[in-house]
Amino acid sequence: MKKVSKPVMIVSFLVLVTFFVIILLLFIPKETPSTQWVQTNGPWGGYIHCFAIEGKDIFAGTEGRGIFHSTDNGASWKEINSGLTNKNVYSLAIKGTSIFAGTNSGIFTSDDKGMSWKMVNSSLAESIVLSLAVSGENIFAGTSSGVFLSTDNGTNWSAVNSGLTSSSVNSVAISGTNIFAGTEDGGVFLSENNGKSWNQVNSGLTNPQITSLVSSGSTIFAGTYNGGVFLSNNNGKSWNAANSGLTNQYVYSLAVSDTNILAGTGDGIFISNNKGVSWNRIDSGFTNTFVYSLAVNGTNIFAGTNGGGVFLSNDNGTSWMSVNLGLINTHIGSFAKSGKYMFAGTSGAGAFISDNNGESWKEINSGLNNPYVFSLAVSGTNIFAGTNGGGVFLSTNNGTSWTEVNSGLTNKFINSLAVIDNNIFAGTLGGGVFHSTDNGTSWNPVNSGMTNYNIGPLAVIGNNIFAGTFGNGVLLSTNNGASWTEVNTGLINTQIFSLAVSGTNLFAATPGDGVFISTDYGTSWRQVNKGLTNKNVNTITVRDKTIFAGTYGGGVFISTDNGENWRADDSVLNNIDVYSSYMDGTNIFAGTHGMGVWKRSFN
Repeated sequence: MKKVSKPVMIVSFLVLVTFFVIILLLFIPKETPSTQWVQTNGPWGGYIHCFAIEGKDIFAGTEGRGIFHSTDNGASWKEINSGLTNKNVYSLAIKGTSIFAGTNSGIFTSDDKGMSWKMVNSSLAESIVLSLAVSGENIFAGTSSGVFLSTDNGTNWSAVNSGLTSSSVNSVAISGTNIFAGTEDGGVFLSENNGKSWNQVNSGLTNPQITSLVSSGSTIFAGTYNGGVFLSNNNGKSWNAANSGLTNQYVYSLAVSDTNILAGTGDGIFISNNKGVSWNRIDSGFTNTFVYSLAVNGTNIFAGTNGGGVFLSNDNGTSWMSVNLGLINTHIGSFAKSGKYMFAGTSGAGAFISDNNGESWKEINSGLNNPYVFSLAVSGTNIFAGTNGGGVFLSTNNGTSWTEVNSGLTNKFINSLAVIDNNIFAGTLGGGVFHSTDNGTSWNPVNSGMTNYNIGPLAVIGNNIFAGTFGNGVLLSTNNGASWTEVNTGLINTQIFSLAVSGTNLFAATPGDGVFISTDYGTSWRQVNKGLTNKNVNTITVRDKTIFAGTYGGGVFISTDNGENWRADDSVLNNIDVYSSYMDGTNIFAGTHGMGVWKRSFN
């Protein structure tokens, strides 16, 4: 018998091993990028608390997403958070080459334009740092625990609160050698010795809730919470109201541009060119007029809004444009789909559309006068948007334009929308349910039998409409809302945050008690939480037997057996608050608080 040579045996063995490896790989599930959660390219915008500017470098501090940096006048932004362990940024200041960021757990500093950050809290209690101001070698921090001072570039801090009887300091301003502190409820305090001692200077200041301070020459301006603007020409010894033309008196920010004073309010930006004698509104082009922060860089004015991101004017406020490319700090409250178009509703940035499964998003706010879109629904070729305070808007052209449709809608705080054939239902906060049979042209309340008028989600099974309430569980109507009945047997938590339907199964999400299922149109409920380690569930969406649950603070969970068993889905979203969700044939979309839209493929 011919002996097989050793090389031939080795080659044969390798061929056999390779064959089995190939077979094995064919049957091992692949984890590709499409089966993991990925952040989509938008929607742009967010909650902008503060700015700092040095030359061409513009820094924006956000709620929950840290700091963004722009070097092209806001045309594009880049997240710069390495080492920034707390991303709720309330104040920014620049001293030389150092940037200081005040957060709700102390102060961070960067010496490389934000590429890296380190905490500098020596002797500084981990207070909420609401304001920062620089005077020569001194850095002042206004915090929830008073004023702190650093004389060594943030290495050490010391409390300087003698005479400061109000501990929460919202704003610090410098005027020559004088330091002013605006407090939460004690008005304005003045220090003439670098914070060693303070004196209250409130004569004529009829509103002690100071939100912002700014100095222009020898004049100090103070913005207040629902008291408008006050000014002092004598270092705070006396104050006078300066509100002529200021139609909104919730003043959150003040800034100086040449000889002009700018005021950012709860509804618009105002400018005064006569030191506060009179004000004119200047926010043409804004989709969100809740202006939380202002900054000036030469001829450019930047406005940070409460959810809508950054707006820029380069003509002294005559016109404005949104400058949010790359700035993803949006809160996504709702989804809908019509054909190939995906719609997302945000809290503060309005509505967005994607025609490529969320790969990119486009703002669609023409005619949408309220940017807080809490609900979306599709009826044929019509898209409905329910807003927080603005009622319902209708688009017949995929969001290109919107029209307000609120006749008869006496409550305009819309939490949810639902469709049965030609019937549109709107669930409101405090007004119960409204019904329209003519595409929103007119509405009628349908609340007979309603035990709680604070309506959260709505869901439909056939001709049955279910309303989840905040406190009275689930209500059922079988006659287009003409009458309602509570259906709560077995439902031990009556705070209903989300409802979802799969066939005849109805699922309810609650805060603290997880998910419940009803298989008999709400007649009885059963808790289904095995493996659901976070039971604070904000949103659920269903396709066949697969259920997706988004939670508060604990990421996302998936069940493939109607909720009987759950598993945590992905570590990327483990610490992210998920408030809305949508599932179609191929993808799951997650709407987050402050981090835009995420998606993964559905397998």
